[in-house]
Amino acid sequence: MTKPVDTRKKTARKGKPRVTRAARARPPLARRLLRWALGGIVALAAALLLAIAAFSVIAPPTTPYMVSERARLGRLDHQWVPMEEIAPVMARAAVAAEDANFCLHWGLDLEAIRRAMAAGGNRGASTISQQVVKNVFLWQGRSWPRKALEAAITPAVEAFWTKRRILETYLNVAEFDEGVFGVEAAALHYFGVRAAELDDREAARLAAILPDPKGRSASDPGDFTRRRAAAILDGAATIRRDGRDDCFEGEG
Repeated sequence: MTKPVDTRKKTARKGKPRVTRAARARPPLARRLLRWALGGIVALAAALLLAIAAFSVIAPPTTPYMVSERARLGRLDHQWVPMEEIAPVMARAAVAAEDANFCLHWGLDLEAIRRAMAAGGNRGASTISQQVVKNVFLWQGRSWPRKALEAAITPAVEAFWTKRRILETYLNVAEFDEGVFGVEAAALHYFGVRAAELDDREAARLAAILPDPKGRSASDPGDFTRRRAAAILDGAATIRRDGRDDCFEGEG
């Protein structure tokens, strides 16, 4: 006996669309984005540590600020010189001017930070190590993200670099006038001598203009710069007497 044919239309199955096995195995978009972001952060951190390690023995070819100033001005006056070719008094003057406890801290001067906070943020608390981190690895300007990165990176630099290397780098990348970077270029620009030939007065004047290199002149100093240079000379002599130059003097 022949089975009757069912002529009724089959109704489509209602409900959720079928999910393939591949789709079920794929993580949500938000999770994938988070993984990519974390991977990017790890990669950047690894690249940064590699750069820190490399720059402990080779000179940084440039800095972000130098790049921006070269683009703005068209050219820069800059020449890297090793510490052996910088007058010792210049190193002591820079430390006396910017970070008298340079040899005593591990990158962050907590006492200076407390004093700056008590003063309402109107005075600086950046060590020479922090300034090197800012100049070599970060960007200029005052912002909490940059300061946070600076504080995080500075101990790593202190771990990889000697104090002498940090000071050497600082003196070679600091701005001394518009388009003039590093103590060798500054010595020639202001006094017509090499960095190794700077005398006490010249070194103190160069250190005195560091906080405001575009607003002060080492060769034609105003009254404030002269007074500041005299105070720096006294500070440099004190640092030499009490041994606070031990971490950067006398190393090869």
